[in-house]
Amino acid sequence: SRPSCCSESREAPQRGPGIESTAASRHSSKMPGTTCQKAIQIWSEKNDNKNPEEEKSIKLLCMSPPIEKMDSSLNQLVNVEHLSLSTNCIDKMIPLPALKNLTVLSLGRNMIKKITGLEEVGATLKELWISYNSISTLDGLAPCTKLTTLFMSNNKIKDWGELAKLQANPDLINLLLVGNPIYEGLTKKQARPKVLEQCPKIATLDGELLTGEDDAEEEPAAEG
Repeated sequence: SRPSCCSESREAPQRGPGIESTAASRHSSKMPGTTCQKAIQIWSEKNDNKNPEEEKSIKLLCMSPPIEKMDSSLNQLVNVEHLSLSTNCIDKMIPLPALKNLTVLSLGRNMIKKITGLEEVGATLKELWISYNSISTLDGLAPCTKLTTLFMSNNKIKDWGELAKLQANPDLINLLLVGNPIYEGLTKKQARPKVLEQCPKIATLDGELLTGEDDAEEEPAAEG
């Protein structure tokens, strides 16, 4: 069975130790990574030889050896709505112009330093799951005019001013930021007004439903 870190649970805040290991520690640089084309082939073989070009959900997570680069072979997934490349060693996001139906992109637990390449999918993308990377700015999200959900925990956001950039995403209501340097020295409750100052439309922050009541909490639902 797969280790628990390879299951995709909408990137809910993790409470247990040991799960925050970097992608680099999971992969020896001497071993060549799995290409996206090979990963797609493996996915098809494990799913009764389904045609990936016809599928709406493709999960290329936790490959061994891990995927190191996104490449143009992903553009064959013309019908995909939910694409997961979580738990690999990807260091850079690239444009995916053929993915005209993409609504959920999951890139958690990789080595990404910057959000890029979303211009081509911005018209349809509703959820970006990108926790456990090394991202220090919130640049690159402006094209995502329909974005409702941003899971961004355990990155390197250290400037509260970065959150102002999310005002370019008018539909954003679900935000996960816990584990970033901006939260250092603050409880989630203390951080809440600072987030809402920049993002007043947020309805769910760090897994808690914002109802105006201090004790109202709701964890993100696990993926079905």
